[in-house]
Amino acid sequence: MVLLNSNRKNLGKVGLALGSGSARGWSHIGVIRALNEMGIHIDYIAGTSIGALVGAIYAANQIDAFEKIVLQLDWKQIIYFFDVVFPKSGLIDGKKVSAFVRKHVKGMRIEELFLPFRAIASDLNTGKEVVISDGDVIEAIRASISVPGIFTPVKRGGSILIDGGLVNPVPVNAVREMGADFVIAVDLNHDIVNGRGLHSSSFYNSRNREGTDKTNAISKALNDMASIASKVGIPYLAQIQSWIDKKPEPTIFEVLLKSIAIMERQITVTNLRNDPPDLLIQPRLGHIRLLEFNRAKEVIEEGYNEAIVATKKLC
Repeated sequence: MVLLNSNRKNLGKVGLALGSGSARGWSHIGVIRALNEMGIHIDYIAGTSIGALVGAIYAANQIDAFEKIVLQLDWKQIIYFFDVVFPKSGLIDGKKVSAFVRKHVKGMRIEELFLPFRAIASDLNTGKEVVISDGDVIEAIRASISVPGIFTPVKRGGSILIDGGLVNPVPVNAVREMGADFVIAVDLNHDIVNGRGLHSSSFYNSRNREGTDKTNAISKALNDMASIASKVGIPYLAQIQSWIDKKPEPTIFEVLLKSIAIMERQITVTNLRNDPPDLLIQPRLGHIRLLEFNRAKEVIEEGYNEAIVATKKLC
């Protein structure tokens, strides 16, 4: 049980801020494992986007079981989560993702978690940061991961909530306001610009049968979108068909995610300069595509290794 490690260092109350970063977010699992092994007990946790997902799982004391699940994810399972609802306010409804997470946190509310937890979202109407501290934990996660244009927004208390990374990619302030004396922050996008270009995605360029099957699966998803569009007379049907007919190129998901990640990187630099954490962990993940959720093993290991190096500075 990783939440109850008694060999804690004399850091006072420790807060962990888990940043956004799509598939790179699996590295948070490795960071958490490393902190536990180094005897650093977490008192508060806040997360943005994928950080909110992993943070909630951790706060629910289900991180070990969750790690086993993500280590088994393959591209077929990833495609399964693409519950296309075009042409709503997002391409993916998110119900399948919610069902996946609900298996691990059951019907828990944020107030019932084993650790104080906050999820960061953005208010689409005001552009302000929204710190979710109560209510259904699944709704909070869905709001925090609602990447504009990809996931449909979440309506909560009269607000329309989207991805928290648009305002606060690494929520240092949230855990500090929760009462943390010592803040550990995990930034996943610091080397986003230096990573591989969009054109070189291993999700497409594999020459083996698996690579062909991946491309076919994505083509099927796009065909489904085209079918939906044709039934309701969408004028953009021709554009959707062009996505299907072109040679393998970055998908709309990759382009949107990469663009937002670059923006979030700039916001993170400014935020961390104005409100620096006491310990900053920056796994080297520039080579990991934002949709490569199937590469959990190496991503987790990188998070673990980087956290071990960083925490040794505290000794």
